[in-house]
Amino acid sequence: MQFLTDPTIENRAEQPYVGVRLWIPSKDLSTETIRLLKELRKWMAGEGIEPTGPAFHRFYVINMGTEFDLEVGVPVAEAVAGDGRVRPGSIPAGRYANLTYTGRNNAYKGNKALVEWARETGVAWDRWDDPRGDAFRCRYESYLTDRLTDPDKATWRTNVAIKVED
Repeated sequence: MQFLTDPTIENRAEQPYVGVRLWIPSKDLSTETIRLLKELRKWMAGEGIEPTGPAFHRFYVINMGTEFDLEVGVPVAEAVAGDGRVRPGSIPAGRYANLTYTGRNNAYKGNKALVEWARETGVAWDRWDDPRGDAFRCRYESYLTDRLTDPDKATWRTNVAIKVED
């Protein structure tokens, strides 16, 4: 694993997207996010909707080692109607701590590095306790490399971003 950027805090604008949200067992995270991304891209193609940025998965509730309340999404130019399974959403505007790393199976290490940096520098997340785990206003990982078309998993680039408490 290689960190391509050091942790930073940046302001991000609101970003509309379409996505599919569900609870996923943590052991199935990798396979389920790819499956959902394929499903979402097929739906978008059928609706004639173009992506405006990299696909991502957004964590609403994390229970490490057990399950995630997760949404796979793709940014779009403006809010669009979904179909019940595919729904519109938006990444909220605000300040986000983030970093970019490489490699397929390095999400844990990338997230850990960002969380440890925040702890050391006094950064607080926009989060709360949920009966099922740790809930976040917005925590997501953007696939800067297209995981469906690039076979070299060692070079995949991912940006992890967590909304900072206002």
